[in-house]
Amino acid sequence: MHVLIVDDEPVIRRGIVKMAEMYQPAFSRIQTAENGVEALERIRACEPDLVLVDVRMPKMDGLELCRIIHEDFPQIKTVVISGYSDFEYAQKSMNYGVRHYMLKPVTTADVHDMLNQLIKEPSRGYMPPSRYIEWIDQMEQQIWALQMEELSSLIDRWRDYCLSVQLSLAGLKELLDDCHTLLVKRFQARNYSPSIAQAYLQADSVKEAVDTFNKGLIQMAKGLQAVRSGSFKDPMEEAKSYIDSRLSEDITLDQVAAMVGLTPTYFSSLFKKVTHETFVQYRINKRMMKAKEMLAIPYVRIVDVATDVGYDDYPHFTKTFKKIVGVSPSEYRTGLGIK
Repeated sequence: MHVLIVDDEPVIRRGIVKMAEMYQPAFSRIQTAENGVEALERIRACEPDLVLVDVRMPKMDGLELCRIIHEDFPQIKTVVISGYSDFEYAQKSMNYGVRHYMLKPVTTADVHDMLNQLIKEPSRGYMPPSRYIEWIDQMEQQIWALQMEELSSLIDRWRDYCLSVQLSLAGLKELLDDCHTLLVKRFQARNYSPSIAQAYLQADSVKEAVDTFNKGLIQMAKGLQAVRSGSFKDPMEEAKSYIDSRLSEDITLDQVAAMVGLTPTYFSSLFKKVTHETFVQYRINKRMMKAKEMLAIPYVRIVDVATDVGYDDYPHFTKTFKKIVGVSPSEYRTGLGIK
């Protein structure tokens, strides 16, 4: 757990740091900041799990920092530690999602009791942006590749995940709407404009909202399938054809993935699932297959075979050929009765 302590008074700041250092289990990281501006820089650079903040500080006070955290980083827990017992401050801080309001001077026992409560408290109602983008990336890739079985499995996992983060109905509808908008924009950039009703916005429950949204994902895929009709080429077949026709070239996985319109990571995973080989293994095996075909032609020199299957380094070609086929190129040719 990562904590940020914000106070403009060095003595108090160091004191709270010592109290935090004494807490068990130990924090993975303890950072400090002298004011709200500096604290916000720290938060944006490396989001902490918990912020302990003073109210009265120069440049940006604690309440303004709490407001920004509440709006932009709702997953971060905040605690106000202040020497001002004014109820107005306490009331305002609670409006910004502050979990505790502690009055100075605080003791080690006070701080540790507060930490015990917060750490035991489950984090609810939040989906990390990085995880959210991962889901959208997978949805886009599987819909575009028309991998219906994989999409169905992904949808089941997405449903479980959406329910596990325990968002409010309003919060979930907002997230699903953002997801819908982003997917539509991504497909429009690929010259496909899905026309899907946003029925999830009328849902009366979280489960209904997720299920309705997921039906829309299936409709997106089916709509794309209808647009392509019989002209659709399986991306993996297209990829294999592209590789097979360029065995003499040093093409990369990224190039092939871009050619079929998939991200390198998803393409790599899908390619191995379909072919039971990695991109590199597939290309090497295809090169050796072509090499064997060319070695069966008596007048073709072995060194030319190596070049035609993408090996400028002749020793590397012979080593690879023997590893895959079991014999050297010259031995293979001799086995065919060719001298």
